[in-house]
Amino acid sequence: MTRILALAGSVRRESWNVRLMQVAAAAVDKAGGQVTRLDLRDFPLPMFDEDLERSAGIPEAALRLKALFREHQGLLFASPEYNSSLTPLMKNVIDWVSRPVEGETPLVAYRGKVAALFAASPGALGGIRGLVHLRSILGNIGVLVLPDQLAVPRAHQAFSTEGMRLLDEGQDAVIHRIAAELVRIAAKLNPV
Repeated sequence: MTRILALAGSVRRESWNVRLMQVAAAAVDKAGGQVTRLDLRDFPLPMFDEDLERSAGIPEAALRLKALFREHQGLLFASPEYNSSLTPLMKNVIDWVSRPVEGETPLVAYRGKVAALFAASPGALGGIRGLVHLRSILGNIGVLVLPDQLAVPRAHQAFSTEGMRLLDEGQDAVIHRIAAELVRIAAKLNPV
């Protein structure tokens, strides 16, 4: 079964992007993928600092995250937009997971992976500007980012009462289409 790692670039209670990640992960499950849903609160990391890395090594939480990235064929990101970019949390995770250990191929946790991008925001653009930066970063470290993505505007009005589905049927259809494509491409590029 194709394994997909799902994470949101927010740890805020009631985060729109955590909800969106859950909706997209359910769509991956429905498409036949096996999803591991991450809560980044479970992986506390200091801000990336090469001096810290040199003196103390790669933090244990970063090594656990990196192992999870390596074990999965695809990645699902739900990324909030902070000041027209991705969150410091998301960038910090990407940076720590990218760090090599001795004898390891550079960017081993990313190269050959496939990623789907989602964002939700109370604003009118739905977080799309942050996805531009996330797409660029991931593409530069060897991740094949699917061309289709979904940015959900007015997130405070976009979810069902229980928060587990989008009210807009068109957006819901896009999530399911992208999820199915993620599973299909990840399985072809990285067969189990």
